[in-house]
Amino acid sequence: MTELRAAAFFDLDKTVIAKSSTLAFSRPFFRNGLINRRAVLKGAYAQFVFAVSGADADQVERIRAHLTALCNGWDVQQVRAIVEETLHDIVDPLVYAEATELVAEHKEEGRDIVVVSASGAEIVTPISEMLGATHSIGTRMVEVNGKYSGEIDFYCYGDNKATAMKELAAEHGYDLAASHAYSDSITDLPMLEAVGHPTVVNPDRGLRVLALERGWPVLEFTKPVSLRSRFQPSGTAVAVTAISLGAIATAGATWYGIHRRRKR
Repeated sequence: MTELRAAAFFDLDKTVIAKSSTLAFSRPFFRNGLINRRAVLKGAYAQFVFAVSGADADQVERIRAHLTALCNGWDVQQVRAIVEETLHDIVDPLVYAEATELVAEHKEEGRDIVVVSASGAEIVTPISEMLGATHSIGTRMVEVNGKYSGEIDFYCYGDNKATAMKELAAEHGYDLAASHAYSDSITDLPMLEAVGHPTVVNPDRGLRVLALERGWPVLEFTKPVSLRSRFQPSGTAVAVTAISLGAIATAGATWYGIHRRRKR
């Protein structure tokens, strides 16, 4: 009988990276003509709000609906080229030093590292490779004839995160009861409850209250550091695609939801 192993599952935004991994790409998309200046301004505002408070569950659902409408018809190769050219400059300086140290500790103790994010797989994968992660799970977009259809094949959010973790554990022989998980958001409660050792990182208000009630460890990460000063990317060229569309979708939906509430 094969002996089960343990893994450490990490959320990405505000857990491993200091900001939203998707919101950061609004300017490169603007420079390449995929979005207009108004979307860039909304993205900047949404980035500020996200840093202060994060997006709640209702906002994330609006983000999903906005994403399906926004990216319909975008050329996959164009998006891939834009993200590949800008990924390291944009994301690399945002990684928390404390997260890289924690990843290293888990690896030294023999655990596999898995990044699980609502961001798209095409951006989660290269970031995970830079971190030295074993696997990654992210949102998957549908492509038809080289273009995005505007549909989402798998939305890696909420209960879906836990489902994907359980499937990965079954495939690779992970003992979830002996595994660890890290996240900042109450929307990742299913992810945290799926393992035997949950820990919250920079938690939002709801998750902080819950963590205190349940006696879960609470960590505060505050020191972004360049990944290139800690890790070297794997040898193959990074190929990234659709998730960065979420940059604009997230920006627009978050801005809209907050702006509308303020006008009431």
